[in-house]
Amino acid sequence: MSGHPRGASVSPFKQPKAVFAVAFACVVSFMGIGLVDPILPAISHELNATPSQVTLLFTSYLVVTAVAMLITGWVSSRIGAKYTLLVGLALIVVFSALAGASPGIGSIVGFRAGWGVGNALFIATSLAVIIASASGGFVGAIILYEAALGLGIAVGPLLGGLLGNISWRGPFFGVAALMAIAMIATAVLVRPMPLPERKTGLMEPLRALRHRGLLTMSLTALCYNWAFFTVLGYAPFPMGLGAIQLGFVFTAWGLLVAVFAVFGAPWLQRRFGIARTLYANLALFAVTVLVIAIWTTHPPVLITAVIVAGIFIGVNNTVTTQAVMTVSPVERPIASAAYGFVRFIGGGLAPFAAGKLVEHTNVHVPFYIGAGTLVLGIVILSTAHGYLAHSERVQASGVDETAEAGEPAGTPARKVTLVTVSGEGPSANGHTSPGTGGGATLAPIVAAIDDSPTATQVTAAAARLAVLSGRPVHLLHAWESAVTGEAAAEGQSLDVARATVREHLKQLAASDVPAVGHVLLGGADHGASDHGAVGRMVAEHANQIGARVIVIGAPTHGGIAALMDASASRELGRHARCHIFIVNPALASSDLTGSVA
Repeated sequence: MSGHPRGASVSPFKQPKAVFAVAFACVVSFMGIGLVDPILPAISHELNATPSQVTLLFTSYLVVTAVAMLITGWVSSRIGAKYTLLVGLALIVVFSALAGASPGIGSIVGFRAGWGVGNALFIATSLAVIIASASGGFVGAIILYEAALGLGIAVGPLLGGLLGNISWRGPFFGVAALMAIAMIATAVLVRPMPLPERKTGLMEPLRALRHRGLLTMSLTALCYNWAFFTVLGYAPFPMGLGAIQLGFVFTAWGLLVAVFAVFGAPWLQRRFGIARTLYANLALFAVTVLVIAIWTTHPPVLITAVIVAGIFIGVNNTVTTQAVMTVSPVERPIASAAYGFVRFIGGGLAPFAAGKLVEHTNVHVPFYIGAGTLVLGIVILSTAHGYLAHSERVQASGVDETAEAGEPAGTPARKVTLVTVSGEGPSANGHTSPGTGGGATLAPIVAAIDDSPTATQVTAAAARLAVLSGRPVHLLHAWESAVTGEAAAEGQSLDVARATVREHLKQLAASDVPAVGHVLLGGADHGASDHGAVGRMVAEHANQIGARVIVIGAPTHGGIAALMDASASRELGRHARCHIFIVNPALASSDLTGSVA
C-alpha cells in the first residue's frame, strides 16, 4: 500500500541483475507460443510434410507440457526453484537446437516434446524466482513477469517470421542461442532458494481435480484451448502468406493478447464480474471462430478475425486463471499444475485434429468444431455458477472463503486471518497494547505498509499523527500471492512479512508510540488474490477496529506500477469507513502538520 519515493528505487524495472536474467528467459520462453506459426507452411513445403504432420509440432510440445506440469511441484520441492529453472532452461536449449538440426518432421516433433518438458519446468518456477529475487516490492515483480509474458507472446511470431524467412531452422537455433544466454546468466546471478518445508507429492495435482469447481473450470479451459490452438495451429495454412507476413499477423495478434491480459481483463472483471465476463468473452470468441470457419478461404477476413481473436484470448487467460486459483481449497501452485495439465491437453490435441479433419473433410470443418467447443465450454461453465459466485466473493473481499475439500459452495466465509507480530512496540515502551482494552480508548491509527522504501515514511507519518493525537497505531501488512495468465506462486514468505512488520514496530517504539503489528492473510494459506484485494483487506480490518484514519503511501512511480498501486488505493477508498491520509513520498515526514481530532 505504500508508494515508491521519487528518485530512489522508484521504478519496478530497477531490479537486481538476477531478476532481469530470469525475466529475459521468460521473454524467450513465451516466444515459443507463437514462434513456429510463421514457419509452419515452410516446414510443410521443405520437408514434404502434410499440414496434419506439421501441426504435431504443437501437439507434442503442448501434450508433453501438460503431462510435465504434474511433476513440476514434485521436482521443485526437492531440488529448489533455481535448479528446477536451470534444468528447464537446459532442456529447452538442447531440444530446440536438436529440432533445428533435424532432417525430418518426425524428429522435429520428438524434440519439440523434450522442449515441452523444459517449458513446463520453467513456467512453474520462473514467477516464484522473480518474486524471491526482486527488490522494490511485490508489485514490481509481478509487473516484470507480466511484461515478459506480453513481450514474449508479441515478439515470438515476429522473430519466427524474420528468422524463418532465412530458413525454417532459424527460429529453433535462435531460441537455443537466446536460452543458452539466459541459462548462463541465471546460473551466475540467481542465488539458490531454500527448499520448501513441505515436499509436494506426485499425485497432488490429479487429486486436486476431485474438487468439482477446479475440475469444471479446467474442462472449460480445455474447450477454450481447443478453439484457441485450432486457430493458432492451423489458420496459417489457408492464409497463403510468407514467413515474414505471417510473423506480422501473429505479432499483431500477440500484442492484443498481451494488452487485454494485463489491462483489459482486470477492468472487465471489476466492471462486470467473473461470470458475466467469462460468458460474454467465450461467446464473442465463438462468434469470431465462426467467422473464421465461414470465411476461411477469404484471407482478408481470416487475417482480421485471427488478429481480433487475440482480445478474447488475452481476457480469458487472465480471468480464468484468477478464478481457478480462488475456486478450490488447494495451494495455488498445485491448482495451477492441475489446471495447466487439463487445458494444455486440449491445446495440444486440437491442431493435429484440425489437420486430420481437413484431410478427410474440408478446411472449414475444424473451425466450426472450434466454435462448437466454445459453446460447450459455456455450457460446462454454467454448471459451476455457484463456484464462480464464490470465487467472485473471494476476489471482491480479499478474504479466502475457500471451502474445505468436499464442502459445497456457500460454506460460511472465513474471516481475514491476523498474524500478530510482536516487536519493540507497545510492550517495550510501557504502553497498554492498543485495541485490547485497558487504557486504549481512542480509535487507533492504521498504517498500511509493504516492503517498499516508502513504507518507512508511512510509518513515520503514522507515528507523528499518533504523537499529536495520543492514539495508538495498528501496523498492517497484507500478504500477497501472485496469479498471472500462465502461472501462480505465493508471494514473499510469511516469515519475511513478519520481519517487515517487526522492523516498523521498532521504528514506532523509537518514537514512544503504542503499537501492534499484524500480517493480514486472505485465509489460512492464501494471500490476497490480486493487488486490489490488499486495499479491501486493509479496509475491512480498519472498519472492524473502528480506526480513525488509515495512512498509506501515494502511488507515484508512474506507468503500469502506478495503475496496480492505484487499484489497491481505489478499493481502500471504496470500502473504508474512516479518513485516509496519503503520504507524498517526495516530502519529508517533518512536513506533516496538524492533528487528527
